[in-house]
Amino acid sequence: MKSIITSLIFLFSIAFANAQNGHELWLRPVKAKTVNVICKKTSPTLSIAVQELKDRWLGDANASVTLTIKKDKALKSDGFRLDKNSVQAKTDAGILYGVYELLRRQQTSEPINNQIFNPSYEVRILDHWDNLNGTVERGYAGNSIFWRKENPFTVTDNDKKLWQEYARANASIGINASVLDNVNASPLILSADYLNRAKEIANVLRPYGIKVYLAVNFASPSTLGKLKTADPLDKDVIAWWKEKVKEIYNLIPDFGGFLVKASSEGQPGPQNYGRTHADGANMFADALKPYGGIVMWRAFVYSSNNEDRAKQAYDEFMPLDGKFRDNVIIQVKNGPIDFQPR
Repeated sequence: MKSIITSLIFLFSIAFANAQNGHELWLRPVKAKTVNVICKKTSPTLSIAVQELKDRWLGDANASVTLTIKKDKALKSDGFRLDKNSVQAKTDAGILYGVYELLRRQQTSEPINNQIFNPSYEVRILDHWDNLNGTVERGYAGNSIFWRKENPFTVTDNDKKLWQEYARANASIGINASVLDNVNASPLILSADYLNRAKEIANVLRPYGIKVYLAVNFASPSTLGKLKTADPLDKDVIAWWKEKVKEIYNLIPDFGGFLVKASSEGQPGPQNYGRTHADGANMFADALKPYGGIVMWRAFVYSSNNEDRAKQAYDEFMPLDGKFRDNVIIQVKNGPIDFQPR
């Protein structure tokens, strides 16, 4: 009996050691076949695409697959043309997306017949409600992988491993942007220490085609910068944001931009100073414009009155139609209520 129990414990130990933890999602290991990948250009993103093909190829053994960067009027910026043994795209990221689609179709036995795939949206983004102390607002799956309470500015190998797993999973389904912190933002996200950590995160996400965005607190010029006001029309406030944006792009050259929740649910905003949502959003937009950045301005706004929430948002934004800069995205929810299903 003792030997049987010992054997069972041994077998369970082996099974546990080989168990999936879920981190790799659909990208878990496969018994790949040998493949020859031809790619004349080199970049970190293309290197990932080549390695993914070598690790996950399920097509004809010893096949040759060609990855080609070329101009094609039929393709959008991240789009790709896919055939059984080739991926064509305008960008490195497009090649990576095409490789993942090719591998996915091999797994699901879907046909691959010289098809064009173009994204419906240019920015395909995840908004994380991660707090700087490592907690996640409405988070039910553990703590943040980006921020933590203990030793918050130390970047470990495990941090980088988690960020890479995150980036790979998102790239495999076409996500190309990530807001790293809670929309109920702390002004500290714009302090030097947190920006340097954001830089480290961006460095890991970049090869997978993912841009980093930050949710920011509208009152940051007064709470972090010690100005007397955060009025979006004040020249010192405008100058403060321009300098802060310059600082960020010096650290993260491909920084995507800001997500802002303002004048809603008690959050500071332009209405504190008698200004409109357009005044506030356009201030950020002007600061980000020289670098190609955007501002996502939340349209889900309401105060603590008895008016219908959807009506409040409509009343706030309808009169401002056409008054926002072209690099402002008005971010709405699927519906007027939190977590409303489609």
